[in-house]
Parts: sequence; C-alpha cells; structure tokens
Amino acid sequence: MAEKFLMPKLSPTMEEGQIARWVKNEGDSFEANESLAEVDTDKATMEMTALGGGTLLKILKGEGETAALGEPIAIIGKAGEDISGLLSEIGSNGEAAAAASTGGAATAAKAAPEPKAETRAVASVPLAKPRSATPSPQSDSGRMIVSPIAARMAADNGIDLRSLAGSGPNGRIIKRDIEEALESKTQRPETKVQKPFTPSTIVGASPYRDENASKMRQIIASRLVESIGPIPTFYLTVEIEMDNTLATRKQINANLDDDAKISVNDIIVKAAAMSLMKHEWVNASYQDKTVRFYEQADIGVAVAIDEGLITPVVRGANLKGIAEISAEIKDLAGKAKAKKLQPEEYTGATFSISNLGMMGIKEFTAIINPPEGAIIAVGGANPTPVVRDGEIVVRSIMNVTMSCDHRVIDGATGAKFLQTFKQMLESPAMMLL
Repeated sequence: MAEKFLMPKLSPTMEEGQIARWVKNEGDSFEANESLAEVDTDKATMEMTALGGGTLLKILKGEGETAALGEPIAIIGKAGEDISGLLSEIGSNGEAAAAASTGGAATAAKAAPEPKAETRAVASVPLAKPRSATPSPQSDSGRMIVSPIAARMAADNGIDLRSLAGSGPNGRIIKRDIEEALESKTQRPETKVQKPFTPSTIVGASPYRDENASKMRQIIASRLVESIGPIPTFYLTVEIEMDNTLATRKQINANLDDDAKISVNDIIVKAAAMSLMKHEWVNASYQDKTVRFYEQADIGVAVAIDEGLITPVVRGANLKGIAEISAEIKDLAGKAKAKKLQPEEYTGATFSISNLGMMGIKEFTAIINPPEGAIIAVGGANPTPVVRDGEIVVRSIMNVTMSCDHRVIDGATGAKFLQTFKQMLESPAMMLL
C-alpha cells in the first residue's frame, strides 16, 4: 500500500531538514537500509535510509527544499500503485501541491503531518556538503562525486579516493570501485605522518550518579530561575600568568613535527579536565530535583563553522595526554568544518571551553550549553605590566571568565575551581599530580 515518507529526525536538535540530493529517482526501487536521499540538518549532512523496501513513487520535496519534522517529502509503495488519493489528501491538507505529470516533483507547503500511514527513516553517517544537482566527476567546489557507502569504505580502509577512476554515472566513485581497489591493491599508498603518541585511552560518555538535591538546593534553584531564568547565571573572572604554560608548550613542540604541534588551547583543555576532577560540583548538572555528578571530564570545545558554532566533545580528557587531546581536537574540528560529525561527537559534554584569544579578544562571557553547569570563556595571553616583589615586570596575562549555573554551582565553588585551574596553568607540572 502506498504511503507517505515523512522527514525523520536525523540529529538530536534537528527541527527541519533541507534535501541536499535525492539518491533515488522517481520510479526507482530500493531495499531496506538503502539510501534514499542526503539531508542537510542543523549540524551535518546525513544519509537518509529506509527501514523497508519499495519503490519511490513520487518526490514531494526537491533538492534544496526544506521540510519540517514529520512533513511528507515523498510517496513510496509498490510499482504502478495509484497514488492520486494520497496526492489529493496531501494537497487538501495544504501540505503539498501535487504534480500530475510523471517526473515532476510536487512542492510541499508546511502543515501538520498526517498521523496515519508513514514510513520512518534512520540516519547512517554524516556526509559532505550537498553536491550539484547535475552529476559530474567533480562538484562546483572541486570535490569528487562519491557515493556514501563508497566514502565510508574508503575511509575505513585508508583508500585515497584521488587514485580511483569512478565507474558510476559521470565518473561517480561507487562501492564496486572500492571493492576492486581492495582486491587489486592499486590504491596510492598513503604518506605516513609521524605521530608523537599512540592513542592509549578509548572511552565512551562519562558514567554518572544522580543524588537527590537537598531541599535548600531545590529552593535556591527555584527562586533563582524565577529571578533570572531559565538558567540563573553568574560570572567569575580570573587573571592567569601564562608564561610557564607558553614555555612548556615551546619545549614540547621543539620535539614534534609541524603537523603534531600542540596549541595553548590543548593545554587549557587538559588543565580544565584535571581541575574538574578536584571539584565535582563544577563537573555536574542540575536535573530538576537531582544533581548529576559526572565521573570523567568530557570537554566541549567550541568550533566556529560557516553555519554558526558547534561544540565537539573530547571524551575523558582527564585520562588523556596533551598530545592525544591535541590530535583529537584537530580531528574533531576538521569533521565539524566538513559537517561530518556524528551526533555522539558533539553532544553530552560535561563542561565547555570557548577560546577567542587567537582572534584578538581579551575578555568575554560565554553562554552555558544546557544541561552543563558551566563554561569558561578564554581570552588572549597578552604582555602586561604587573607588580611582582615590589617591581614592575611584564607577564603574559590571560583573562578567563566562567559562566556558572547557580542551581548547581555557588560562588565559592566556582572560585575554588578557578583557583585550581589557575594553579595548573601557572605551574603546568601540577597537572601531573
């Protein structure tokens, strides 16, 4: 029986999606778990796959068009089925203007989705940015045209796609090309880059425990929400001498290749993670009537992309070395800018860091990313005259401002955390304790 194919939820924060490209055309059949289209969400471009087999009878949303969650984007069913009733129903609800001719995509208008027949879809992996509608060996941006499954296989097996000639339509690299490359081993050998470490720590999302909030804590949270809401936020600022951190970074980088060198931000992430382990109320979040304490530091690192801001997560940063953190941040930032992050790679942080120091910002405040309890805003380390032992000397001073959720972090709690954070950056050896 023919039914409507509705726009699915492909990311945790998705409210609508834009069709980047239809993988299947009208009249094409498909199997279960086969890709039907690529959809641009708020975070990445995702592959939309069907849970069952059938035929794509009608496309209601063309490439470049946007649909809300649950809005019909296509009609699927058995080949040759009469879909005039469904098209009339959709048109009468104001959801789409049906096109009578074969091959003409109907343009859908937003409306409440019909609760009856629907086919759900599941997301597979994030893909590259949308390609041009007319297939060609390379898109207008110069990228090769590769099928999603071929891209995954190439990435999993270390195959350089530039060494392959696509056998698909108009030079598209498809699954068969990857399989042949694996069999013949004709792919171009990759240049191995010397790495300063071997990843030794693989961890998942932080375990946690929930404790009942005291009545006082509940009343404080309730009153502060009424006063400021929805998150009662206060701010703490501290000045940190970064000379020892800068010297430590210089010593480390002297022994590393250029592509493996660490940044000041990598050291800041490590210092924050180690500080969180000493102040559990900062590595926590308020959950209505409970306070959730996290057992490891999953640090969100704000990354600016063309579409806005996204915060990839370094899992278990307290368990990793600075070089490992550095490599992971570079990898996550690259995925973020290419819109290839998986949802689990940008959700579930326990604490976040936003660093604008490299952009010449001296001091700023950042907005807490719920349900996290805090975020620190890091400015640049600038030469500043200060008084030490009765003499004026020049030190590299960095301003750090922490935004705190007052429902879980009190002023003294936040201040103690910043004291520890300051100590670790002013004496980096403290991170070894």
